[in-house]
Amino acid sequence: MGDTTRFGISIDSDLLESFDRLIGQKGYQNRSEAIRDLIRNALVEEKTASGQEEMVGTVTMVYNHHVHDLADKLTEQQHQHHQQVVSALHVHLDAHNCLEVLVLKGSSAEINRIANELLGVKGVKHGRLFLTSATPESH
Repeated sequence: MGDTTRFGISIDSDLLESFDRLIGQKGYQNRSEAIRDLIRNALVEEKTASGQEEMVGTVTMVYNHHVHDLADKLTEQQHQHHQQVVSALHVHLDAHNCLEVLVLKGSSAEINRIANELLGVKGVKHGRLFLTSATPESH
């Protein structure tokens, strides 16, 4: 972690009031921590956009386990990408629906491709990919 540097910014008072309400709702202790998080998020987004940076991601899927061969298809996809699949969590939501959460590690391009393959399997009701940096910026 580097030395802390203080700097000033100019901001419209209405925008600052809105920002202060937002950071209060999110539980930030001060503006500095909120701004640091905004900067970190922007840097992670930049890494994600490059397609080549090492990333980690979660793919969350909800599906009806009664759909013929769906669980087998999803498991086969995971085995095909065993080097990127770090972990899997399977939850029975009710008598018909399951939630599956996969943790993937690799380039953002690889993770996006795998997530699209999984989410595109017929019978997956809903899903989403969340990517973040495998090497977060310092505090």
